[in-house]
Amino acid sequence: YRRLVVVAPHPDDEILGVGVTASRFAAAGVEVVVLAVTDGDASHPDSPTMSPRRLAGLRVEESRRACALLGLPEPVRLGLPDGGVGGRAGELTEAIARAVGDPGVESLVLATWRGDGHPDHEACGRAAADACAATGARLVEYPVWTWHWARPGDPRVPWDRRRRVVLSRPELAAKRAAVAEFVTQVAPLSDRPGDEAILPDWILDRLVTREETVFW
Repeated sequence: YRRLVVVAPHPDDEILGVGVTASRFAAAGVEVVVLAVTDGDASHPDSPTMSPRRLAGLRVEESRRACALLGLPEPVRLGLPDGGVGGRAGELTEAIARAVGDPGVESLVLATWRGDGHPDHEACGRAAADACAATGARLVEYPVWTWHWARPGDPRVPWDRRRRVVLSRPELAAKRAAVAEFVTQVAPLSDRPGDEAILPDWILDRLVTREETVFW
């Protein structure tokens, strides 16, 4: 493949889901485009200390730094509403198709799985599928929220399409460093109710492991 388009519903999905996979493509000289669909301003809807606008600004910077740590380009911000991606499906499909570009260029699109269990993630997967159908790019999906609800062998998950990307020790360390950049998500915003960490250690233990999963 000559171009890789990573579709991230929220800042951090690109790293949690396929950060090392994407970094390997970049290191091999493949042109990588990271599409940040939303700015993640709805992660703390009940925060008494942080406005959505301020939170979005912080999350954008966190994502930029995390991508840089893995050798990925600064994400392209689409600015769609966090929690409302499904209502802008046509716009998102067009944006993904533009990122794919010339149909003559062999391209791969990595997007969140259409059965992931989060409406924004599933909407991104559907839009990516539509964009790939229109451009001829290859769609590969990755799970994120799946790890919150799926059990081993869960029949709702397409395990038959699963491919594992095994991380080396240095790659795992780099991914952990990149995840640590998402301070607004991995640590409390304050000690007040509504400011709790979205990704505490027990959740990160599910998401950051010695392998990444894609559905090929």
